Amino acid sequence: MGNYLNPDNEWFRRIVNSEIYVDKTGMLKYTNQVMNTMQNCLCVSRPRHFGKSTAAAMLAAYYSRGCDSEELFSSFEIAADRDFRKYLNQYDTIFLNMQEFLSQSGDMDRMLDLIRRSVLWELLGKNPDFRYFDNENLIRTMQDIYGNTRCPFVLIIDEWDCVFREYKTEKKAQEQYLDFLRDLIKDKSYIHLAYMTGILPVRKYGTHSALNMFDEFTMIAPGPLASYVGFTEGEVKGLCGKYGMDMEEVKNWYGGYSFEEEPSVYSPRSVISCMRFGKIGNYWNQTETFEALQMYIELNFEGLKEDVLSMVAGERVPVNTGSFTNDMATFRTGDDVLTLLIHLGYLGYDQVNGCVFIPNSEVRSEYVNAVSVSDWGEVSKALKSSADTLNAIWQNRPGEVAERMREAHFETSHIQYNDENALSYTISLALYAARNFYTIHRELAGGKGFADLVFLPRKRFPEKPALVVELKWDKNAKGALEQIKRKEYCRSLEEYQGNLLLVGVNYNKKTKVHECVIEEAQKRQKVCQEERERQ
Repeated sequence: MGNYLNPDNEWFRRIVNSEIYVDKTGMLKYTNQVMNTMQNCLCVSRPRHFGKSTAAAMLAAYYSRGCDSEELFSSFEIAADRDFRKYLNQYDTIFLNMQEFLSQSGDMDRMLDLIRRSVLWELLGKNPDFRYFDNENLIRTMQDIYGNTRCPFVLIIDEWDCVFREYKTEKKAQEQYLDFLRDLIKDKSYIHLAYMTGILPVRKYGTHSALNMFDEFTMIAPGPLASYVGFTEGEVKGLCGKYGMDMEEVKNWYGGYSFEEEPSVYSPRSVISCMRFGKIGNYWNQTETFEALQMYIELNFEGLKEDVLSMVAGERVPVNTGSFTNDMATFRTGDDVLTLLIHLGYLGYDQVNGCVFIPNSEVRSEYVNAVSVSDWGEVSKALKSSADTLNAIWQNRPGEVAERMREAHFETSHIQYNDENALSYTISLALYAARNFYTIHRELAGGKGFADLVFLPRKRFPEKPALVVELKWDKNAKGALEQIKRKEYCRSLEEYQGNLLLVGVNYNKKTKVHECVIEEAQKRQKVCQEERERQ
């Protein structure tokens, strides 16, 4: 066994021995399936906290000839597969963490030279007696070893894209690195599987990709590996049952990612932290600060600011992911920024409808942190004071609510402030803090129509009143309240037994004044009874 050639399985054993390990060995069925085929080059990109290195360690433990891993995998899904032993520990496996080499090098020449020398040192040490054409040439040496042993190589590269994250603008170094990888991997009979993992998909430059032999599995199109991107709904339900956590709350905080192939995916690192510590909270910012997000959302592209605020308010916005060049410096449109944020895990992606959204409360809190310290005028102020707006509703202070709505009122390039939809958008921002306590429904069916906004308390906050909000444009707030009663919107809360506040909001187009009326009802049943008596 070596550091780079045929590593042992101790890293993966440590992962498996941890308090929480979710079995993802089923992914090995796919890598076995493409072994020694024209589809044997895989680039799997995921955000931080999504188990990239865990998957790489699993592949190394399974394929490496430097260990015996049958016992280690015996209780996991892959052990039941008929080809389990066929591929188990049968390959000369080279495992490279590119971040390690980058950190020890001052430039690209030194980094690539260090990789070559490190791998050659172990290759030649393991195979000292062969006749080599050029024992200082990594590619020719691997060819010679394969020619003598007929034992193929599996190449696993972790953090493959670190060069593009740290050498963001150094095009020459990036192309030099890509050419090295291409020459090492492309059309080489000695490599039966090449697996790269990182945050970014394969980098494009010029008119083609230097690594166009790779099948890519990304946060935009994970394909058959979708269930291995993060934790699935069933896996999280099992953990919630074991650790006594509320599934609804866990889903609100850490779920929200979805793909055609896997409708509900969760952030693994955050779910594990939540289970271990028994507490719902923001674990994202323990490993990454919101300044990284702030840098991107403050880029000066038309419509980008409005798109971000729309998503903070709970909206989805369309995106074109096709122009993204797969690096962290080349941005030609706001869509390029949004596409990068998908790959970084700051946005979910709806492939069917071609739109992006903020997936959960944990990530949304990072946006609010970023916006709150940005120079975004009244918007930043509205987000900071959203808790006060919510308190003003709870305490039946309609005048204060109306004033805070005014503070949150602004115009955007694509959501003109001229209808009830725009008013809903503004109110969602002004009541951002409500997401901490409520599940929010827009256009919720009830009675004889659809309530504009309904706020239902989460299980953890039964003492909070439910809110039914009706919006009017250039009419009057009392009319909005009467509509809630006349159309029996309270019937949408049939299962709800707690306190209820009816909230009517109007924007007067001429005076540019927001109006608010709040009416309290102690019990939903009482309100419904009153409505029936009026009929």
